[in-house]
Amino acid sequence: MTTRKTGKDPQTVELLQGTLDLIILRALETMGPQHAYGLAARIETVADHPLTLKQGSLYPALIRCEQKRWIKGTWQKTESNRDAKYYAITSSGRRALETQADSWRRLASLVEKLLVNEG
Repeated sequence: MTTRKTGKDPQTVELLQGTLDLIILRALETMGPQHAYGLAARIETVADHPLTLKQGSLYPALIRCEQKRWIKGTWQKTESNRDAKYYAITSSGRRALETQADSWRRLASLVEKLLVNEG
């Protein structure tokens, strides 16, 4: 899955498979219901890093999370009176967020340990 800017910016980050689901769950838990465009914009702002969430990555992740019942989408009007699907985290999504966040922290700690000790 590629969610990076085009070009050769050495600071650009490519998200690992599955991390976008975790990021979406955390963003929805923190921000409340959001439509895809608002969610992407908020994640990019909070990241404060060269990160672009492309539709080809974001929408499949939203569908995947919805199919797992981690989020629920409902059609509503935006501030500009357009129809948009707003996504909200479910109780199952909160449990998945907790489990995945713990798993991510363990993995990140292990990788950091290996990088420090192998150098």
